[in-house]
Amino acid sequence: MGTVSTSAEAPDTDRGAAPLLQMKRISISFPGVKALTDVDFQTVSGTAHALIGANGAGKSTLMKILSGAYNHYEGEIWIEGKPVHIRTPKEAKDLGIQIVYQEVDTALISNLTVGENIMLNRTVHDMGKRQLIRWKELHEESAAILAGMNIRIPSKKLISELTLAEKQMVLIARAISTQCRILVLDEPTAPLSHSETEQLFKLVRKLKGDGVSVIFISHRLPELYAICDEITIMRDGRLVKHGRMADIAQSKVVEYMLGAKMEQQFPHIEREIGEVCFDVRNVVDKGKIHGVDLHIRQGEIVGLAGLVGAGKTELCRAIFGAAPTSTGEISLKGKVLRVHSPHDAVRQGIALVPEERRREGVFVAESVSVNLTAAVLSRFSKWGSWLHFGKERQASRDMIQRLGIKTPGERTKVGNLSGGNQQKVAIGKWLLAEADVYIFDERPKASM
Repeated sequence: MGTVSTSAEAPDTDRGAAPLLQMKRISISFPGVKALTDVDFQTVSGTAHALIGANGAGKSTLMKILSGAYNHYEGEIWIEGKPVHIRTPKEAKDLGIQIVYQEVDTALISNLTVGENIMLNRTVHDMGKRQLIRWKELHEESAAILAGMNIRIPSKKLISELTLAEKQMVLIARAISTQCRILVLDEPTAPLSHSETEQLFKLVRKLKGDGVSVIFISHRLPELYAICDEITIMRDGRLVKHGRMADIAQSKVVEYMLGAKMEQQFPHIEREIGEVCFDVRNVVDKGKIHGVDLHIRQGEIVGLAGLVGAGKTELCRAIFGAAPTSTGEISLKGKVLRVHSPHDAVRQGIALVPEERRREGVFVAESVSVNLTAAVLSRFSKWGSWLHFGKERQASRDMIQRLGIKTPGERTKVGNLSGGNQQKVAIGKWLLAEADVYIFDERPKASM
């Protein structure tokens, strides 16, 4: 027990407090994939528990079982020492289990207000009891919840007018508006600024004090060490380590996640930095970007930092031709480009991996192959109109192997993949396009 390579340690949170949640010998399979194998997980009231693992480890799948999103699992779930059967999200919510996913737009209704979204679960639940919605009461309650979280978002503001960070906070507000006993946060700090993260942590500490068990799915180890009491590490659908955060060094956490030392997985590579090859001058988008210049050399990785709302996403979209109102000059390898649309950008060697993957980065209802080759279909066409499916599939298989995308095959729908593997597909699409400039808006979520 305790070795990095193969052994697993079962949860041992019995330190004077009975477990609030126990998941025992959980297994689940999807077509061609064994996603989880005999996983044990448990946590106690009033604690924050880190659930981490590399790409495809199964952490999100385990929590989707807990939330009722997947119901064909094997194993047992116990709450407060009693076995429960969770087959639907409603059953999970009735037990006090709430989950906030990282893909916030799939969980919010954009044409409703903040208050309506926060109180959505309760409104639907009460529809059978009364036919009229008490709007004043609804907004007063939601405003009180937001105030209790120190969030300054008007209850009557439309969701469509919010930033990604604000949407995240609205989802958390919705979760705690009910009798929440177990709160699962999937990459909660990814869209948040440092100050917003601190605000979230203050809220988590308050929830812990109220007896709520908070489960964090994240790759940001310093944040986990700052807020979490316990840690469970998964790899390849199995439990490999459980313990107290304070008892496991960060370097060891990475070893458990990867099955090897960091320097073995990601060795240092020497490279030469060339001359400036990508030049962006005086980019302006009224009210969003004010005369930004970028000068990037060949072989160089440049980080673009700023608080949420500072204009990072807007600049990325302007360079990619996805901001019609923007102006400025873009040069690549000494040639001035005319970029008025994403099509122009792709054709001239610029690629963008967007922040909101499911909405803008991939076609979740289409296959891995369709997604990987979407930007280069002309490469696989015969006589200008007919697709050569054999070449398309082979190119997809090569990219799947190159990036280590965990999928039963190239025909699997992207929506059936884990979040990290969806991100790999979004990146692989542009690698196949052999772009000269790659823009990543926010770090690749869930792809560690």
